[in-house]
Amino acid sequence: MKCAYASILALCIASAACDQRTTRSASDQSTKITDASIPALDLPATARAINEMMHAYHYNPAELDSDNYLRIEQATLALADKAETKDEFLEGFRELWKSGPFSHVELNIAHQTADELAAFLDNINAGDDAVSLSWQDETALLTVNTMMGVDTIEAIDAAYETIEQRGAQKLIIDLRNNGGGAFAIRPLISHLISEPIDAGGFVSQPWNNVHDRQPTADDIRAVKPWTGWSIRTFWEEVQSAPITRLQFEPTPPIYSGPTYVLTSQITASAAELVTDAMKSTDHITIVGEKTAGQMLSQKIFDIPGGFHLSLPIADYYSVSTGRIEGVGVSPDINVPADTALTVAKNH
Repeated sequence: MKCAYASILALCIASAACDQRTTRSASDQSTKITDASIPALDLPATARAINEMMHAYHYNPAELDSDNYLRIEQATLALADKAETKDEFLEGFRELWKSGPFSHVELNIAHQTADELAAFLDNINAGDDAVSLSWQDETALLTVNTMMGVDTIEAIDAAYETIEQRGAQKLIIDLRNNGGGAFAIRPLISHLISEPIDAGGFVSQPWNNVHDRQPTADDIRAVKPWTGWSIRTFWEEVQSAPITRLQFEPTPPIYSGPTYVLTSQITASAAELVTDAMKSTDHITIVGEKTAGQMLSQKIFDIPGGFHLSLPIADYYSVSTGRIEGVGVSPDINVPADTALTVAKNH
């Protein structure tokens, strides 16, 4: 998989490298940067900024009172005091967050501003490995390895055109290696529905600062559906709205034949969102393992020291199943991921 930016929608996503311009690529840099090479390096200031940004922008600041989060907060300050290089600090920070209380927290070396990166992500191409369509007799196998990329969206649309032209009798959608991303979720499901469906809502600080309960399906449906379909627009609007309602509209050609969606424990973020939405559609069956349970929307922020901090600015609640973060999406047919394709073919 060339590019699965995990978590912006994940939205905000979930979680592989694209190239050195993306946040993931920074984690692969091996050059040591020391105080001598950058006189202004101040890792304690970076650690303080991380904690301040988290409290300022986290979707529910009350979650930052947990013992687990407070442990990481203090450990980050201690790490900054002892780390001698940016790489050492990055590695230590990532190790701390392996046992963090919520997903979608990342720290990377910045190669441009967060605004510039957002513009880049809205126009990114994920590459040839993002989407593939193959056939076994009259069964179409659509493999989607990321929800990022303008070319991913175009490739999914093109695949459905071919599926219609060839008259597929069965469709299998493989999301087992999909770590999330952004808005390729829209064409993936919109060609499978004949009427609009409400998927769920992103819930941010304006809701959690007022309510001490989770939103209901009625709360979500009371909001006008969001139509921005841009990472930059989403980042702006999700932080100001208590609930951002996500609705999918049908897009021709519509495939209404038997459809199977393959999942694994690493199916994450936006891939979980679309899996959950598909599960509510009658002709779609989910086959494989429960998904990762990492469904928050993150935003990238500039912080001192030449870093980008990604943190979750919105939680997500499915209209049909509720919260996905920490829970995951359960398959209709629960089998090991490596046997899911065979099961779907023979079902």
